Amino acid sequence: MTSTLAPPVPVGKAAVGALGMLAVATGALESVVAPTLPLLQRELHLSPAEGALLSVALLITGALTTPIAGKFGDRYGGKRVLIRLMAVVSVGGLVSAVAPNLPVLLLGQVLQGAMVGALPLSFIVVRAHLPAGESKVAIGTVSGLFVGGGMAGTLAAGPVAEELSRHWMFALPTFAVIGSTLLVHRLMPSDEPGRSDGGGIDWPGLLLLSGALGTLMAILAKAPELRSRPLLLTALLVALAAFTIGWTAVERRASAPMIDLRMLARPEIWKACALTFVICVGTSVPVFLVPQLLALPEEAYGFGAGATAIGFLLLPGAVAASLAGPLGGLGTRRFGSRAVVTAGAVMMAVSLFALAAVHGELWHVVVGKALIALANGLCVTAMMTSTATSVEQRDTGIASSLILVTRVVGFAVGAQLGGALLTAGTPEGGQIPAESSFVTGFVIAGAVTALSLLVTRTMSKGAKE
Repeated sequence: MTSTLAPPVPVGKAAVGALGMLAVATGALESVVAPTLPLLQRELHLSPAEGALLSVALLITGALTTPIAGKFGDRYGGKRVLIRLMAVVSVGGLVSAVAPNLPVLLLGQVLQGAMVGALPLSFIVVRAHLPAGESKVAIGTVSGLFVGGGMAGTLAAGPVAEELSRHWMFALPTFAVIGSTLLVHRLMPSDEPGRSDGGGIDWPGLLLLSGALGTLMAILAKAPELRSRPLLLTALLVALAAFTIGWTAVERRASAPMIDLRMLARPEIWKACALTFVICVGTSVPVFLVPQLLALPEEAYGFGAGATAIGFLLLPGAVAASLAGPLGGLGTRRFGSRAVVTAGAVMMAVSLFALAAVHGELWHVVVGKALIALANGLCVTAMMTSTATSVEQRDTGIASSLILVTRVVGFAVGAQLGGALLTAGTPEGGQIPAESSFVTGFVIAGAVTALSLLVTRTMSKGAKE
């Protein structure tokens, strides 16, 4: 049957520029928490474990909304869904800006997490209106601007929070998101809805997975306190088991599951998920611990860095992460995915053990963090390439969803582990955790990362050119 869809309306540079501005604004809004987390913990009187929960709330929402956003975008039109998604993000940014306490700020971060689905929707819009060659350039530009916005947010969050207030560090990028969303709405023509794939949204699976992830985060965030409350710990563990079992049962029976668990039976997929989990745990522990170490007073064993200084000190890691993508792609083509993943895992494990042993000088911490970010990027790029090329084209989205959820769980577990270690290592009534808490965190992260080498040696070498 002949398609009746209207031909796409061509777009100009202004419309693509509006999408680029939106990518910069969302990248900046996403990145403001990391360099200012110690400041937020002081002002809101948060424990390190609660701070860790704040640092991963956005990621959890992103993992849950991205597959649904992509499906809605294909079904109803990318622009239509993108505008509504950014309305949710804008509300979340404003809630974060006025938040007086942790529960309200967590709500804002949960709503902001919808921004993770913005990039796939932007790609749908671009591909609908540009020829193949031009769309590739536009997609690369939008992706690069998102990374650039993240770097800008990392640098600007500290000065804004210290000179104005923590409220403005959320408000300013939120205003930019609102303005750029209005430009996209005005300049970008609507794309035609695609044909339905016949499968509905797996709402039961989404709700059960949300419950499982939320319960897991609560257990990890309150782990130091739960040691003295065994009944509450038992209740939370039972709830976690119930959510997990229920989600598994629903996904196995759903006609269009959110995540097709049958894919995990394939060796290339479960190996990729196992590697992704341990690499992300190894990465997220220092992502949380390093800003905490930088913020500790010099008379203890820290460096007395404020939010502005922390942003600058984290910048080399952000630059290394942005370079890791193209370097990982080149390395995979030349040496194969297994070689790149192995090299990245070794680099990360060595850097983590080195940080555990030597962190008395500022350059030790900055260089160690940058090497960890570079190693993580190399591993993730190589694993995504390996996974995408090891399954049939129609299964690429399913495999990517599995990797995405595994990444979020790994990052959340690692960050909460770091927070729990610092909370447990802080004397009652004190504010400075024992230095051994940091050492233990880096050693555990290094040991977990080293475990990935047991899996990499069983991987296929991957395609080489």
